[in-house]
Parts: sequence; structure tokens; C-alpha cells
Amino acid sequence: MNKVIITVALNGSLPTKEMNPHVPMTPRELGVTAAKCQESGAAIAHVHARDSDGHPTLDPEVFERIHAEISARTDLIVQISTGARAGTDTEERAEPVRRIRPEMASLTTGSMNFPNQVYSNSFEVVERLAAVMKDSGTKPEMEIFEAGMIENALLLVKGGLAEPPLHFDFVLGSRGSQPATARQLMFLSESIPGDATWTVAALGRWQLPMGILAIGMGGHVRVGLEDNLYYRYGEPASNEQLVARMTRISEESERGVATPDNARRMLNIQKVPQ
Repeated sequence: MNKVIITVALNGSLPTKEMNPHVPMTPRELGVTAAKCQESGAAIAHVHARDSDGHPTLDPEVFERIHAEISARTDLIVQISTGARAGTDTEERAEPVRRIRPEMASLTTGSMNFPNQVYSNSFEVVERLAAVMKDSGTKPEMEIFEAGMIENALLLVKGGLAEPPLHFDFVLGSRGSQPATARQLMFLSESIPGDATWTVAALGRWQLPMGILAIGMGGHVRVGLEDNLYYRYGEPASNEQLVARMTRISEESERGVATPDNARRMLNIQKVPQ
């Protein structure tokens, strides 16, 4: 069985230091935290950008500084977010990918409800983001909040906007989308092509049990403060703590964890010098 690829979602768009003092906000904080996470077993760093006031931003210069800080300190695959919490303009969402040409970027392939907003991703928007990723040599991680988004991802392949093998991230436990249950995860994992790889990103208290389940099923795991602020009830976590716990579980399961270069081979990513 393949080694477990651990993705750490370092900061997200919503968590603040008031919620958890370990949330990295600045490019330097993200770089320092990413280095600790690689030491703990992470292979991929998923990042969002914040402005000087801590608000989410799509500013490509901030993303460039984040990418540079992480790349200077680690060999991690840097996966930048193209999500819309920081802004809904399609070209602004695409610009960091176009400028940085990162190894990976997130791509949500449909629309759904967040607790406080409609997360709108029309076919036109998804196709545009996919086209920019393909032109940039960036591998998309297909973010799946609902099962129908799998078919939308496959349509990108049919349209020549994405190349197999695809990599999926099944997001579970978000209010307004699919539940964090074993039944749902089994259904999703059986609904993708046989050559595809998948990760589970479960929110809050579901992060640990769904991660354990994914490891047993042969999938991969995303942890981090974007999705879960606590190590256990009432105890704020750090990103590296959450990674280290999944590393221990992966090793006890006799799968072990993938290094960044292991992950590149498993995900069919060709590392290109920046």
C-alpha cells in the first residue's frame, strides 16, 4: 500500500489568532510553521493569503512571498488556494497561479453553501481556473464538497482542461455540504477513476476519525488549523501537532508517510525550478 501523503492546511481564510494563537498569518510565519510541519511528516502545504490586517486576500504579491518563504525553508509541495472567500473575481482568483506557477492549486469544481455565503463556482469559472492551471503546469487538487463535483472534474478531462491521473480532496463535515461519515467517504472513493488519488479533509472534531479511516482505506489525509483548531476538546492545536499525530497513526498502520518527493511521484507532479 502507498505511503500516506499528509497535507497541512496551515491557515485558511477564517481562523484568527484570537481563535487559536498558533494560526500563522504572515508569509514568514507560514514559512516557519511549514518547516516544522515537514519535520513532523507533511508533504504538502495548502495556503491562503492574508493582508496586513489579517483579512483574506487574493493579492498575488502576498502569495508570492508565501511561496518564497515556504520554498526557502522546505521541500514541501506548495498548494495555493483559488477559493473565493477572499474575492469572487475569476481573474483575481487565477492571477496567483499565473504568476507563481506553483506545483499545485486547489480547484473547487462546483457551487455549494458555506454557513455565511453561497460559494459560487459556475462551469465558466471552473473551466477558466482549470485552463490557467493547465497553462501554468500546476496540478489541480479537485475540491469535492458534493458528490456531483466529481463528474464536473471528469468533464474537465473530457474538455482537455485537466489531465489524468486526477487528485481529489473530499471535504467532509462542512455545514451545507456532505456529512463526515464512513458511508459517504466510501461512496466518494468508489466514484472516482481507478488511477486517481484522494485525500480526506474533515472539519472540526471529524478530522481525526475521518483521517484514521482514510489511512485504513488507502487514501491520504489533510489536517491543519484551517479545518480544525483543536488537538482535543478545549486544547488549542498547532499545525505541527496535528501533522505529527497523523504521522504516528500512519506509521502504526505500517503505511508510513510520504516525503515531498514521494508525493510528487505518487501525484505525477514534475518539479520545475522556480
